Amino acid sequence: MSLPAVLLTAGPSPSPTSSGPTTPTVPTSIEGAQQSATNAASWVEQNWSTWLAIGLRVLLILVIAGVLRAVVQRAITKLIDRMARTAEVVDGTSLGGLLVNNERRRQRSQAIGSVLRSVASFAILGTAALMVLAAFQINLAPLLASAGVAGVAIGFGARNLVTDFLSGVFMILEDQYGVGDTIDAGVASGEVIEVGLRVTKLRGASGEIWYVRNGEVKRIGNLSQGWATAGVDVTVKANEDLDRLKSTLDEVAEKMSAEEPWNELLWSPIEVLGLDSVLLDSMVVRVSAKTMPGKSLTVERELRWRIKRAFDAANIRIVGGATAPADEEEAADPTAAVAAPSVLSNPDSPQTEAASPIPQQRPSLK
Repeated sequence: MSLPAVLLTAGPSPSPTSSGPTTPTVPTSIEGAQQSATNAASWVEQNWSTWLAIGLRVLLILVIAGVLRAVVQRAITKLIDRMARTAEVVDGTSLGGLLVNNERRRQRSQAIGSVLRSVASFAILGTAALMVLAAFQINLAPLLASAGVAGVAIGFGARNLVTDFLSGVFMILEDQYGVGDTIDAGVASGEVIEVGLRVTKLRGASGEIWYVRNGEVKRIGNLSQGWATAGVDVTVKANEDLDRLKSTLDEVAEKMSAEEPWNELLWSPIEVLGLDSVLLDSMVVRVSAKTMPGKSLTVERELRWRIKRAFDAANIRIVGGATAPADEEEAADPTAAVAAPSVLSNPDSPQTEAASPIPQQRPSLK
């Protein structure tokens, strides 16, 4: 049997019903893809100019921000270098150069430069970021409100840190102290070995290191700025010859001012200021001089040493205090060692017998 006869015998093939799944034909898929491509090309053609303008605007903002940041940081660097090279002069005298410490100026300039560069970078880049977001037509009001709330929360939670940082910035900008200075910060005192924006490091008199938070410092006494005062009080007998006393002190002052290294430590002649106080059996003579900052104690010790030797040579007695020796020994009072009359002084009195301890009884040996 031939193939056409078999097909006729089998009958017509069943046609697909409407309830069965329909599969798109190939021509339909191609037409949909063409329509989608046409729509995309039309959308790009309509909006390419807008996107190109936005991209150029963002690129221009970033380029201007980068150039401005580089220029500002370079200007800050030059300013800091000039500050580091410039030696400050105190009170218009040539002694100001002696007070300038290279390490102090270096750390101060580095700290100021770091703060200025950080502030400039934050301001420039933050403004550029906001301008970029505005170029994309993003509403900045919620973002700024959220940033403000977050800033308040962070500032409230870290208020001690913010206080330390701001105090450190103003301490450095005002040059209240620097490396090598001896300061009294209230909570601690010593020599400054490091100045930071949050913590100042001090070395105490015994070698200990104090870490002082800048926000805790309420007042600062800088013992290394300007000049220091060395003062010595000499207490002598009230019957000493004042002219001989003054001439001896003047001789000590003149000799000490001419010797090394005291002539460099003394910034003014040693002066005998006169009588500081006059008592019934003694008088106090005040000797003072201006010294290099931080060297007042050294000058005072040397000055006391020389005054004592000069007074011993001139037979001038220094008095004062509980251990001061007397020229003449006073006769001892014979009644000073005699006790006051008392019934207890009689060993046979009833009071003495009542106050006597009971003797301990020893057991007898059998």
